Amino acid sequence: MTSKFFNLDEEKQQRILNAALNEFAQKGYDHASTNAMVKAAGISKGLLFHYFKNKKELYLFLHEHFISVLLKEFFDEEQFAEPDVFERLKNIMILKSQLMKKYPEIFTFFISAYRETSSEIKNELDHSHHELMQSSYAKIFENIDTTMFKENIDMKRAIQIVFWTLEGYSNQVMEKVKQSGQSDNDFTAEFAEADRYIQMLKTAFYQ
Repeated sequence: MTSKFFNLDEEKQQRILNAALNEFAQKGYDHASTNAMVKAAGISKGLLFHYFKNKKELYLFLHEHFISVLLKEFFDEEQFAEPDVFERLKNIMILKSQLMKKYPEIFTFFISAYRETSSEIKNELDHSHHELMQSSYAKIFENIDTTMFKENIDMKRAIQIVFWTLEGYSNQVMEKVKQSGQSDNDFTAEFAEADRYIQMLKTAFYQ
């Protein structure tokens, strides 16, 4: 039945997806209420269950759908043609900000899914998370240009520091936007600040 969901107009799809993302992200699987979802989405409960037979099917659909969205947005070939690890990670930050404008709770949902303990869905989630983490982390650092780094530097640790710094800053910005409720932010100031961190890291690690 979930395939029929995509026959809905895009605006209604987005309302339903965001309502479900928010409810699952904030309350977890067991405590999430489909009544709250349909109220937030402005639809009937009958319509929701026309497309998803139960809460479990809805949750797993959301999880798999947004993994596909992330893979499509983050891991296309053009994105990873950039050999400079700093520019590559900055591009990922930009993509995250764009995606969050459309789906404000997407990253909160994935964090909650990673911590999910419900026996009803845990096995499916654990298998999916293991595969996603292994493939995505390897892809982020695939074919980067290591010749720009200083000689005799511990490359693995240097790259890890770069990743932690920019990922941590990105998460901080996303949390600030989420708390403010201003999803229309163009992030100009935030990207300028990211450039300052990038320049400091380049000074530390590049020749």
